[in-house]
Amino acid sequence: MERLESTSELQSRLSSLSFSSFPGITSNQCDNRPLDRLQNTDLSQCCAQTINQAAMEENKEDSGLCTRGNDEAPAEPSPGEGSKENNSSGSCQLSAEIKAQMPPLKPPSTWTSAAVKELKAKLRTEEDSMVTVYRGDIMTVHVPTVPEAKKVCWEFATDGFDIGFGIYFDWTPVTSRSITVHISESSDDEEEEEELEGPVSNGDIEKGSKSQSNSNLGEIIPVYRQDSHLAVHGGSHEFPGEGTYLLKFDNSYSLWRNKTLYYRVYYSA
Repeated sequence: MERLESTSELQSRLSSLSFSSFPGITSNQCDNRPLDRLQNTDLSQCCAQTINQAAMEENKEDSGLCTRGNDEAPAEPSPGEGSKENNSSGSCQLSAEIKAQMPPLKPPSTWTSAAVKELKAKLRTEEDSMVTVYRGDIMTVHVPTVPEAKKVCWEFATDGFDIGFGIYFDWTPVTSRSITVHISESSDDEEEEEELEGPVSNGDIEKGSKSQSNSNLGEIIPVYRQDSHLAVHGGSHEFPGEGTYLLKFDNSYSLWRNKTLYYRVYYSA
């Protein structure tokens, strides 16, 4: 009986207790708590979510560091790329400076004469004035400027067929005062032999579409086919400054015919 009384007394005490009996906890707070805030108490899932969240935060931090690093330290060019760009830009600037320093070339004075037989008869007696320009060949006469003269003059004629003719001026300082002749089988071979002089490249010789790649080379007369077998072609040009004239007799367009050339080059005051 005593046990039953004590048990009933304990139950009556527990039923009389309320949330207000404990400080800091009210019945309203517990009743208003949303049901969705009751989360799963599976520890494995909690741990997995915590680890994933930490990994995501670390990735964000790493990406932020990489972005800041890229902003602060731009990518460096690979070896060789920067040097090539610098070399190309330097060469372009040098070519532009050389071209800017070159004064414009005045046009030449040219003329023709019907006295073909007289010129040929005279030049046959002179040494090295009668030559054969073989098929596919280009003969270039290098004539340096001299302080004793003010002009360079030329005359030429051919037997039977025409020949290409043009004049260029090389502004490179003169190292020799000798007049020299160079023979090349084509413009490609001429480029190897006259690398410093900017050789004339292949083009339509009838339209004078020759071009030079060297910035030191100025064009006075483009290479055209001349009817030098019908008339004497001559002319003169006043020295623009120190340099070397390049007189080109071009037979590169001919596949079968060699050309007999009569020519002379001289200075005039």
